[in-house]
Amino acid sequence: MSPPESDEQVPTTELTRATAPLLGDRGAFRQIGERVRYSGQRLRVVVGTFVGPDGFTFEREIVRTFAAVCVVPLESDREHVLLVRQYRGPVDQALLELPAGKLDVAGEPPEQCAARELAEEVGATAEQMTELGRFLNSPGYCDELTTCFLAEGLTPGSRSADGIEEEHLVVERISLSAVGDLIATGDIADAKTIVGLMLARSFLEVPRPGQARLG
Repeated sequence: MSPPESDEQVPTTELTRATAPLLGDRGAFRQIGERVRYSGQRLRVVVGTFVGPDGFTFEREIVRTFAAVCVVPLESDREHVLLVRQYRGPVDQALLELPAGKLDVAGEPPEQCAARELAEEVGATAEQMTELGRFLNSPGYCDELTTCFLAEGLTPGSRSADGIEEEHLVVERISLSAVGDLIATGDIADAKTIVGLMLARSFLEVPRPGQARLG
């Protein structure tokens, strides 16, 4: 059954514009409103109304959701990382992924969310978290913004799974040198995992000046 439609008009807010710092120059485009078509616990679907450079008004369907984090858990040899193989209902597959989650706790900083997800999914704590970068997952239709962290100085602990998928996930140890082949063969197909692992490899080869390390 199709979700209920709504003509509710909502203003553009900080919640719906979580990606604003990354948007940069919009040129002469601007959004003038949006109306809600569906609202759920984790996302809502809206129809946004925009004006183009020539004054033409157009609409686009948009998924509004929480921002997210992903974590690259680096082992002490600095050559292996810990990934999780987790079932994903939308594609009906178990995917090999970085630990990740939504910023769905009010006021929780991204680095704290990353530490929480690392503990829940891998059962580890980290001495140091380094922000590697931020990226838009699928900006053609969704405003999800993901912040990626490198976790170092891992200490094993107990997992505290959140949800049935996490209860049945499996932690796998992967060599960073094998990442390219795993991506090429499709064994790693999740976008945030590909981006996060490439960011980690680049950082470990040549750390960027001023990279924020959070201890």
